[in-house]
Amino acid sequence: MKKDIGLWIDHRKAVVVIVSDNGEEVREITSHMEKHVRYSNDTSEGGSSEDMRDRQFENRLNSFYDSVVAVIRDGDTVQIFGPGEAKGELKKRLEGAGFKGHILAIETVDKMTDRQIAAKVREHLRKK
Repeated sequence: MKKDIGLWIDHRKAVVVIVSDNGEEVREITSHMEKHVRYSNDTSEGGSSEDMRDRQFENRLNSFYDSVVAVIRDGDTVQIFGPGEAKGELKKRLEGAGFKGHILAIETVDKMTDRQIAAKVREHLRKK
């Protein structure tokens, strides 16, 4: 059974739309992270706590991406869109895991509703 997947992603959540012969399914995956704040290169005593916050952010982000990859792993094709850096970071992770040939499109878009995301996935599928 063929599965085409589209997802909208930022660092806070991913909305995954799975289109197959059985219909359409929408899943939401949250990262449970607050907005990441980067500090200037101040060499004050607070440096080590900032490093710790950065490591915690990276660990949570990696766990989030692992959750997304687990959901889309068995897709035949993947379309990735979103507003920021997360889509490119996920693309690199997918390519590293051997999914390079499955990625149809990477596109920068603003915030979208689940219905808009599903419509965009269907639109891309009609074009291919």
